[in-house]
Amino acid sequence: MVDRAAVDTIKGYFYQFDQSILSLLNLADKNDCIDVECIEDIDVKTATETTAIQCKYYSKTKYNHSVIKEAIQYMLSNYADLKKNNKKKIKYILRGNYESGHNKLVLPITVQFLIDNFLTYTSEGVKHSHHDELNLKPADLIDFLKLLTIDINAEDFDKQFSRVIGLLKTEFNCSDFTAEHFYYNNALRVLKRLSTSSDPADRSLSREKFIKEINTSSILFNEWFVEKKGRNEYFKSLRKEYFTAMNVSSFERFFLIELDSGKYLRSDLKDLVLVLSKKWSKLSKLEPKPFCPYIFIEKIDENELLEFKNELAREGFGFIDGISYLGAKFNAQEISQPPNHSNGIKIKILNNQSDLKEAINFISKTREVYQFHLGGSFFDFKTPSVKHIKIQVENLCDIKNII
Repeated sequence: MVDRAAVDTIKGYFYQFDQSILSLLNLADKNDCIDVECIEDIDVKTATETTAIQCKYYSKTKYNHSVIKEAIQYMLSNYADLKKNNKKKIKYILRGNYESGHNKLVLPITVQFLIDNFLTYTSEGVKHSHHDELNLKPADLIDFLKLLTIDINAEDFDKQFSRVIGLLKTEFNCSDFTAEHFYYNNALRVLKRLSTSSDPADRSLSREKFIKEINTSSILFNEWFVEKKGRNEYFKSLRKEYFTAMNVSSFERFFLIELDSGKYLRSDLKDLVLVLSKKWSKLSKLEPKPFCPYIFIEKIDENELLEFKNELAREGFGFIDGISYLGAKFNAQEISQPPNHSNGIKIKILNNQSDLKEAINFISKTREVYQFHLGGSFFDFKTPSVKHIKIQVENLCDIKNII
């Protein structure tokens, strides 16, 4: 059974992350920045002013003054502290999305409304006035209200997310898929790191640095992004973008697979190789341009690779590895020979990165490289004519679900 409270809590985190991303993308100057979880959820700092923003997603909650009372008192305390220490004033924004009850708050609010509904409280039977405890005068409250913006009609979750994706598309001149799976995915990773740092100095990020950090060439496996999208939906979207039946053309495809030596099972690897061969080969007699995939396995022991190939051979699974005879050197022409129904070549195995690079460079047909890495990418090949997709995964099973 789904824990609705937990789902709403997680959604609230993403809502705040998305608001942080919007704040960064909307900064006018590359050196302007935000601080995360400092004065408020988000502190926006420009050359001329600072704005402390608290944003909450209460889509299942009716608005009542009590819901934002504590937040306003906290903001007023910050105002009083700055005033006492003769520091520069800042602006405050209280932003929330509520299910209903919006008519209860009529803006702009007066000083008396502020006092009656937000600053007066009772503790252990004793009535307190928060502004009096802070030694603030009515003139101070008037000044505070000039600095305070209350928005209880904030965008809903999906609309705000769409706006984030739209700004990322504009920033990087990219598709919806790229904006979400590359840049938004990376943005969540960056914001999570900032929000969990114990040092306030590490929770600050300029617009320029943010853009640089999220501009990577690899689809990273970010647990927060996968949590938001849903694991099955995440795999489905990658499959739709890169591995649909419509994309099965007679190209030379290289699948690069990184192993986790601590969790390696030969049976898992063999199962994946068989799936790759089945899905990405066309070897029938009627196929005018037959093809099969190339496989490179990162971090596999040399002896284990030999045993793996021996097992494929014993089972009658046809493959070549570019080695023509015992003691021969790798031959790119040998491994690039066309597979067909007669020769029975179902897969081409590359023994090391040197052979991999040589094979890619030797082939003149359309080439595509799909690199599945566990940590950082392990193979770098920068040639404009070769499509190179890097996807971070957690295990071999993830690859099967994607392809």
